Amino acid sequence: MCYKVGHRMLASMTTVADTSSPAPAARRARSRRGAPDRARGRLDWRLRFGALSLIWGFSFLLIKVGTTGYAPFQITLGRLVFGTAVLAAVMAVKRERLPRGARTWAHLAVAGFLLNALPFSLFAYAELTIPSTLAGICNATSPLWGMALSLVALSEDRPSRVRVAGLGLGFLGVLTVLGAWQGFSGLDARGTAMALAASFSYPVGWIYVRRTLAGSAVSHVSLTGAQLLLATLQLAVVTPLFTTAPARFAPLPLLAIATLGALGTGLAFLLQYGLVAEVGPTTAQMVTYFVPVIATAAGVTLLGESLKWSTPVGAVVILAGAALTQVRPRTKKP
Repeated sequence: MCYKVGHRMLASMTTVADTSSPAPAARRARSRRGAPDRARGRLDWRLRFGALSLIWGFSFLLIKVGTTGYAPFQITLGRLVFGTAVLAAVMAVKRERLPRGARTWAHLAVAGFLLNALPFSLFAYAELTIPSTLAGICNATSPLWGMALSLVALSEDRPSRVRVAGLGLGFLGVLTVLGAWQGFSGLDARGTAMALAASFSYPVGWIYVRRTLAGSAVSHVSLTGAQLLLATLQLAVVTPLFTTAPARFAPLPLLAIATLGALGTGLAFLLQYGLVAEVGPTTAQMVTYFVPVIATAAGVTLLGESLKWSTPVGAVVILAGAALTQVRPRTKKP
């Protein structure tokens, strides 16, 4: 799941400069007139927004179901295979080619590790010992990590009192979820740390992508397809080294993994990019605040997971803090 920095990266890719083209003004005008007609043919963005929220919210439940039949690395490999297949099909329909250049592929290999192979594997390992509800809430800390990192790594980001307060409030929410005042009793520290590390990996990866690939003339579908392909190859090498082939193929966990890959990875990437391109990153990133709510509801109602009062309360505090970190100071008009 990709948040603040990721949405900015995608937004920058939608605005690749066209000023170098010698196309006459008439052609550009015809292009602008055709855009609304194409937009009317697509599903309303609110429905796609809701679909993306549901897909990402149910991803943690699907991971949990997958762990009942397969090892974490096998879950991640399967997820990436099915996700890559979706992007490959889209590329074939659009007749798009994979990007060229060794340097681009090297950057995409790093991006695939930080944004896919590493966090997907960490969440799968985490859910061996923690509920899917807790994993979903830990995922909501991604904007907090992103804000903290961007203040250091991205020179255009400047701290404000509101954003710093949001950062502090968000991490107070994390401590509430974890029950810090009780000495973290009853908490699986290793699993929770893995889930938090997975959430931390997303903004690290997006900052890297923004510094190395933002503004690329290569289409987002091509870049994403190559990134998922490289992450799949990474897991294809690692998985046989640390796991053994399953004695039998459990159908329900396998179906969960296939759904997780095709929808939670492949289709979700396409929905996310389309929303950023149509309604902008600010509106699109609001999906962040629905994912933990859906993950919690799914875990409680479908998996029978229990909740302490501190879990939903802490989640609300985390989301409030994350929302404050997105507030930017108003620019004074000259």
